[in-house]
Amino acid sequence: MGMDFSTLRTLISRYCAGEENCVDTRTVYIGHKEPPPGAEAFIQQRFPDNRIISSKYTFWNFIPKNMFEQFRRVANFYFLIIFLVQLIIDTPTSPVTSGLPLFFVIIVTAIKQGYEDWLRHKADKAVNQCLVQVVQHGKLSRKHSRKLTVGDVVYVKEDESFPCDLILLSSSRDDGTCYVTTASLDGESSHKTYHAVQDTKAYKTEEEVNCIHATIDCEQPQPDLYKFRGNINIYMGNEPVSRSLASQNLLLRGATLKNTEYIYGVAIYTGMETKMALNYQSKSQKRSAVEKSMNAYLVVYLCILISKAVINTALKYVWQADPNRDEPWYNEKTESERQRHVLIRVFTDFLAFMVLFNYIIPVSMYVTVEMQKFLGSYFIMWDDEMFDKELGERAVVNTSDLNEELGQVEYVFTDKTGTLTENNMEFIECCVDGNVYVPHIICNGQVMPGAAGIDMIDTSPGPEAREREELFFRALCLCHTVQVKEEETVDGIKHGIHQGKSSSFYISSSPDEVALVEGMKRLGFTYLRLKEGQMEILNREDEIERFELLEVLTFDSVRRRMSVIVRSSTGELYLFCKGADSSIFPRVVSGKVEQIKARVERNAVEGLRTLCVAYRRLSPEQYEQVCHLLTRAKLEFQDQDKLVAEAYDLIERDLILLGATAVEDRLQEKAADTIESLHKAGMKVWVLTGDKMETAAATCYASKLFRRSTQILELTTKRTEEQSLHDVLFELSRTVLRHYGSMTRDASSGLSSEYIDYGLIIDGATLSAVMRPSQEDSNSGNYKEIFLEICRNCSAVLCCRMAPLQKAQIVKMIKSSKEHPITLAVGDGANDVSMILEAHVGIGIMGKEGRQAVRNSDYAIPKFKHLKKMLLVHGHYYYIRISELVQYFFYKNVCFIFPQFLYQFFCGFSQQPLYDTAYLTLYNISFTSLPILLYSLMEQHINIDILKKEPTLYRDIAKNSLLTWPIFIYWTVLGVYDAIVMFFGVYFLFNNTTFTSNGQMFGNWTFGTLVFTVLVFTVTFKLVLDTHYWTWINHFVIWGSLVFFVVFSLLWGGIIWPFLNYQRMYYVFMQMLSSGPAWLSIILLITASLLPDVVKKVFWRALWPTNTERIQAKRRCLASEPSTIFMLSQTSSRISF
Repeated sequence: MGMDFSTLRTLISRYCAGEENCVDTRTVYIGHKEPPPGAEAFIQQRFPDNRIISSKYTFWNFIPKNMFEQFRRVANFYFLIIFLVQLIIDTPTSPVTSGLPLFFVIIVTAIKQGYEDWLRHKADKAVNQCLVQVVQHGKLSRKHSRKLTVGDVVYVKEDESFPCDLILLSSSRDDGTCYVTTASLDGESSHKTYHAVQDTKAYKTEEEVNCIHATIDCEQPQPDLYKFRGNINIYMGNEPVSRSLASQNLLLRGATLKNTEYIYGVAIYTGMETKMALNYQSKSQKRSAVEKSMNAYLVVYLCILISKAVINTALKYVWQADPNRDEPWYNEKTESERQRHVLIRVFTDFLAFMVLFNYIIPVSMYVTVEMQKFLGSYFIMWDDEMFDKELGERAVVNTSDLNEELGQVEYVFTDKTGTLTENNMEFIECCVDGNVYVPHIICNGQVMPGAAGIDMIDTSPGPEAREREELFFRALCLCHTVQVKEEETVDGIKHGIHQGKSSSFYISSSPDEVALVEGMKRLGFTYLRLKEGQMEILNREDEIERFELLEVLTFDSVRRRMSVIVRSSTGELYLFCKGADSSIFPRVVSGKVEQIKARVERNAVEGLRTLCVAYRRLSPEQYEQVCHLLTRAKLEFQDQDKLVAEAYDLIERDLILLGATAVEDRLQEKAADTIESLHKAGMKVWVLTGDKMETAAATCYASKLFRRSTQILELTTKRTEEQSLHDVLFELSRTVLRHYGSMTRDASSGLSSEYIDYGLIIDGATLSAVMRPSQEDSNSGNYKEIFLEICRNCSAVLCCRMAPLQKAQIVKMIKSSKEHPITLAVGDGANDVSMILEAHVGIGIMGKEGRQAVRNSDYAIPKFKHLKKMLLVHGHYYYIRISELVQYFFYKNVCFIFPQFLYQFFCGFSQQPLYDTAYLTLYNISFTSLPILLYSLMEQHINIDILKKEPTLYRDIAKNSLLTWPIFIYWTVLGVYDAIVMFFGVYFLFNNTTFTSNGQMFGNWTFGTLVFTVLVFTVTFKLVLDTHYWTWINHFVIWGSLVFFVVFSLLWGGIIWPFLNYQRMYYVFMQMLSSGPAWLSIILLITASLLPDVVKKVFWRALWPTNTERIQAKRRCLASEPSTIFMLSQTSSRISF
């Protein structure tokens, strides 16, 4: 009965809604074995199989799902409604005119998306069908990957990938460890060490593994690659043995086994519940400023369309109110149609006019914009100047939706390490109790050749200091997670420096650790290997020292330190700890703190990365207490991370300071030039880093973010301890605004001597106080606004000691400020992902901190220096091109439809179309689409080299300046003017009763064809006038489009087409061309239409030229040879497009 209640209780806790266990935990039975009698009740849970599904559609749901997604777009849905209206009611134009362009767009998009999904299906099938080895009944058997289930024991050999998320039970290594690369998950190609469960690591064969009787209680799947918690209960006797599980026991799907013959692991997360699959989740959709402008213009044109329809409907009934002007008999209306209710007739007429004028909203614009973005993105990927030979990498475009946003950036947020710097660490020096040691220069108190100019504090350590020195060197040889590798390459990538004659070298997930261990080797202490729990060191006397590794207190970004506990061959127990000075100094109780602190600060000012090293001797009793603390914390399932952190905090206390190290992370090539160019372009650059203030500030000076003349404003914890945050903020605000009150910031470029250049430094703790002010302070509510006001008036800002989440908070704060500036974030590590996703544009650097930033970015570049060309050239061109594309599309459609509106005043508002159905259908698809597409891909209004040399030209296009409402209104008015000239020019020509040579009069279709001919030539010549960069492709497409229109018109009107039920266009075009006055009117009307725009440009350029127009005029005067770069071949190193 007791078992029944236990079972019922477990069932309720697992399956009832609202229970915490239902959400937080799962129980896995290893090998699907039931627990022994008397243990927890066996309840078989249902888990998904190991099938990976990255595809979006199936064979059955593709059509309905794809159609639903496409018609969710407002434009597509609008044209569908118009098409249905044309089918349902009697409209003046054929349903083909709106249906054909719409279905062309829908079908092309569906084919593209279907093909992409078919490729995903193909990739999924290849993964799901691959064979894996599973332990069943004491033997290995093969099964398809998709058939793996939670609880299966899997056998994986070296260089194979893990088919699902596994808990490591045992490996071929005696210590139960295995080495893994996670390059496919986070891009890190370094080998990481994972550990088997302590009680199962001895099971080496299938029969032994099959005997394991255990259950695993672990958390439900979650996407964090670096977090896992759980317990394993092993049934060996009467009482189960419980061990804690953490991320170092979890092998992730997609990772690869290295330098280990084989492993056995139990599947705990399968299929779409694996951490890799959970990280497939798509990023939030980013929309560019141009797209927002385009949508706003569409709303305006929709209002114009409705207004036209309303006006024409009203005027129709005013016209018909006169009995003499009622609907004529030849319209063949039936009596029932005449007797229909007036409201129904009004509504039907309104819909008919909507259909007649609906071409003012061009569905083809969406297709052209999509094609322009997609094809244009290849110019970045083909750019040879953005190819890095060292990495063998080109720039990558992950999303093409934001190309034009690259030309609108106002704020650049950049990481420091690996982004501004190379993340290639070189050991410079160490300081032990005030004695400085520089490899090959000062060693053991002896000054070596080449030491001239080295600042020496004390180079004569005594015997006691020598003992401390050797303890310091041993500490750095032991306190790390470095691995020693024998082969030369790892995954084809060289990871270290060869050690003398042997081919072994060091690799680690942290380049700092490799630099420190290599630095110790140069100073005489060589770390050899970790073998069977023993760390081996070769000392200066070429003697091997062995230390038993007892515990590793791993590094984390909150503690900012790591520790190891080791036992020497003499039985002494040591805790060695290394970390940031801010995390070590408060825990130190003795040592030469002041001397070492002075050296650390000096190195930080020089831009070196510093670490402090401390130790503590442990008695056996203290070590027992440490073990008890750690074991108890790791066995706790709830709040395990918090309890482990508290245990680490208690252990890492009462330390004795040994010394400090200095490692140099060199500035990336041309980083300073890039930042200077961004400043000149009007962008404000912020550096967001986790480094200490002094190191980060030195890097900022080296990279020209700060200049020697820059007045630095500090908003740091040190200052807020002396004054209240309120006082500091208001003092800084007064300082900045006092100077800038009398002059505008826009007039300054950051380089002028006429004003004081301000730079702000803030740390993470102070930023938290600004973002989350205390409730007690009544004036705290506007801290954020005051902080933003200070930042706006600083040319550069440095944020140091930043947590990853704080980086994203800063970006979000600037994004949501009242100016709503366009932001760009650039970084290379996992800690930069949050700000990359938060910014309008996210750029990943292909650095050494993994590829998470690259995978989550919108664009990826090999080096920081490539950001200059990405923004100043590519971004500039993309914005110029798409802004012209959008305005031109609206302009040419106003020219197209406004004559139709005017025509209704001369045909009794009878909804008679002015143009033939073929012209209505093909105007946006064929006659005028290719020239603007080519323009939007190839236009170079200024030479590439000038854009790079003159960053200030970027300011001419800032703040979406080419898509403002005044410019939009100008294009619309120009379109209306051209339409009026075309319509009334042809109207007055007809009013004079123009005859053809045979005396036949022109009819209404000739009238419409003549207007349409003037229209096509006018809008094409308008693009010709706007084109600055000519290639043979431009000539071919522009003149070819006009020739195609003429040829099509001749064929369309020169043949009696049997599939048409009307022949109204027969011989119309030829008849029109046979008239001399028609030719004259075409030439005069095209000239009259284009003249005002030409006059306006001439006067504007003469009176109010922009910087861009001045340079264009200057180049014309110098008669410079035009650029001969052909943007599609991309063959030479000069080619960028």
